[in-house]
This record gives sequence, structure tokens and C-alpha cells, in this order.
Amino acid sequence: MQNTRINTATSLLLVMIASQPALAALNAVDSGPYTQENGGFAAWYQDTHGRVLELCLSKATSSRTPGAAGAPAYMCGLASEPGFDTTQAVNFPTNFPGEAFWFTGDASIVDAATGIDLTYVSALEAAFAAEEVVEGDQVSFARIRIRVDVPQEGTYIVTHPYGVEIFEVDAAGGRVINMTRDIGIGVPQTYDGALTGDVGPFLRSVNGPYTEPNPDTFEDETFIGDPNLLEEVTGSPFGTNFIRIQGPGGIDLRTDLFAVMGKLSTDVILPTPARVERATYSRKNGVSGVEAQQDVFLQAPPPPNTASFTDSSNVSVEMTEANTTGNWYGQSSSNPTALPVTLNLSADNQLAIPNSTATTVTTPLVDLVQIHSATYNPANGQLTISASSSDETASPTLTVFSNGNDIGTLAGAGPIKTLTTNISPIPPSEIRVESTNGGSDLEEVIIQP
Repeated sequence: MQNTRINTATSLLLVMIASQPALAALNAVDSGPYTQENGGFAAWYQDTHGRVLELCLSKATSSRTPGAAGAPAYMCGLASEPGFDTTQAVNFPTNFPGEAFWFTGDASIVDAATGIDLTYVSALEAAFAAEEVVEGDQVSFARIRIRVDVPQEGTYIVTHPYGVEIFEVDAAGGRVINMTRDIGIGVPQTYDGALTGDVGPFLRSVNGPYTEPNPDTFEDETFIGDPNLLEEVTGSPFGTNFIRIQGPGGIDLRTDLFAVMGKLSTDVILPTPARVERATYSRKNGVSGVEAQQDVFLQAPPPPNTASFTDSSNVSVEMTEANTTGNWYGQSSSNPTALPVTLNLSADNQLAIPNSTATTVTTPLVDLVQIHSATYNPANGQLTISASSSDETASPTLTVFSNGNDIGTLAGAGPIKTLTTNISPIPPSEIRVESTNGGSDLEEVIIQP
């Protein structure tokens, strides 16, 4: 296994696009100690919506779907395999699955009219580096897998809950789209790599959660979905709670139905995830005085939860969230007359997850710096930069940095300040402009022909 694995047929050119901003997919992972009860794996992962999922090894079965003879409808998707017998107690390493999961969210599209046959897998997986159940070889990773039989050459776009992928197919016939992206595999028994994968927040059934008894412990357990059913889901960080494939000849197919698996922890109590995305102010001289506003963006669990911030005037401002993605926004018209200012933000997840705790985070309120242009002329070695601050009344100093070195201060009478300086013979690849009021911006330098 490798840290990132992408498999494609030789006839396929795969192009990945970032149509959405990069997000922290998961919030936290069990830091140990790791026990044999969980096969030496992390006991749990928490997503940015606050849900904590345990490694799913329970033999609880679905009360909604009957299982087949010898194959119970396990809520954890367990299946007998060499070295693992589901009729016996789970025990590491003598009777333990070669693959187990904290989460899965799978879907498919099969359409005879167009010839499309698509399989989609999203998972947070526990496995063994050499694919043998061996102590010290445990790894985890976040997986996105897309496999598609396509009828003809051309461009295919697959939109899914965790992103958008573009495939250029130059030879149709069979499963020519074949992508597996695993992120997080590193040193065995270190599990934080999966936090930066593509999977998260966890998809969950709109009909759940479901409670089923564990036949071994006789305790009720709670699950975010039933992997034995196909159901609509919520939880996509982009609001794309579906699979859609678009292709040549007007192909446009979609499904909203997923098989989702995940066992909610009732023992792990964690703070509500809350990450400040931006806290900036702007002000200018208006007809009746200074016109100001404070704009605050927070990543936290979506409604029915709540979020708020205390502005520079110590006024509490309720924040709003529009599409259940966990992106909160709030605005205040207070003028931050004394800088620097530290804002307090609060997020409470207890309405959705009663055993979570509220969180308060702090962040500095800074001006919004924008670099308008950064160009380099190789003929004369001149680097020219223009930038502005959202604070038009205090006129903070804007300093330019290249490779950590101060290369000058922007100047000018209006809101947009400029700097032209000689940097020779090698231009910087990027520059940063920093304001004395805390804001900054980073920009790649355009090299003129």
C-alpha cells in the first residue's frame, strides 16, 4: 500500500479538479493506547460535524432487512473471510477481519440505456499493510473509489459527496474508469494521516440514527445508517449528497441512494468541533462617519446546533448556516476602534449529539489584505506589486515579503498601494503582503515574457 494510490487503465487520462475549497475532512482521532479489543487500531474518529464513530466490529443485526441463511444483515457489514469467522467471537489476532471500517458510504448507478455501470465507495478503513492480520502492521486510510463502465470515448464528470472528478476517456469499452485514492497510510499504528483524506464529515441516513441490540453484550447500540439498505443521506461538506455522472451524448445520471455504515460512540465525550475560517473587518469614511463591518466565518456542526461570536464591542452576534454543510457566517457593524482585538466564538452541538460539550474558540480580528497584482519583468529585474487593506481609515502599513525576507513597503495616496523594486536575477515564485493590523495575502508572481 502507498500513501496515495490511484489506479487507472492505460487508455484513461485522469484529471483531478478542486472545484471546492480544501476542507479538513475529519476533526480528531483516538490517540491511544490501542487495545486488542480493537485489534490495535484507533478506537474512534470524530468528524467536523461532531460525530464520533467507533471501529465497527459489532454483531448487531438490522431489524429492517432480513439476512440470508448463514449471512446475517450485520449493521457493521461483517462478512466471513479466511482468518475471520463471524460465528465466533471477534478476537485479535486469532479471529479478526483483514479489513474493518469506521465508516462506509457506497452507491451505484446501472443504466442499460446508456451502458453506464458505476460503483462508488467512500470509506474510513482499518487494514494491515501486508494484508495479513499481524500485530504492529495496522494502518488506516480514507478511501474514495470510482469505477465505471462507459459506452464511448469522451469527457466524464463524476460529482460525489466529497468532490468532483473529471475523466478523459480515449478508448471505451469495459471498466476504463478505475480510480482508487487512499490517503493516510503511513507508519503502522499511526492513524492521524486519514484526518487529511477526502472522507468526512460522515454521510448519514436521513432516516437514522438506528438503534439495535448487540447480541454479545445485550446493550443497545446506535448507528448512523443501515448498510443493508439504500437510503438518502446528509453530511456532504459541499451539499452534494448524491452521485452524478455526466458524459458525451447527453449522459446525465444521478442517484441519491447510499448504503451507509457507522457505529456511534456513546462513551467518548469530545468538545464540539469549531474552526475559524476567517475573522476580518473593513471600514471606510462615509457620509455620516465611519462605516464598518466585521465578517466572521466558522466551520462547526450544522443546525439544529448553534454558533455565535462576540464582536469588538462585546456584543453577541448569532451566526447563520444555510445548507447543512457546517459553514457558519455572522456580521457585525461595530467599528473596532482599538486594535488588536480578539474575538470569542462559541459552537454548541448538544442538540444533535447530547453527549458532546460546547466549545469556545478565540481568534484575532484582522483587516482583509488583497494583492491585486504581482508581476516580474526579467528584462530589467523589476518586481511590481499592488495591494490594498480593507481598513481605509487607519491606513495600516503593508509590507512585502519574499522567502521570508522583507523586500519593501507599499505606498500610495489611495486605498491601493504599490511597490516596484529590483530583484535580480531570480524572481520569487510568490510573495506575501502583511498588514500591521494583522491581515495578509499570498500571491504567485506572474513572470512576464
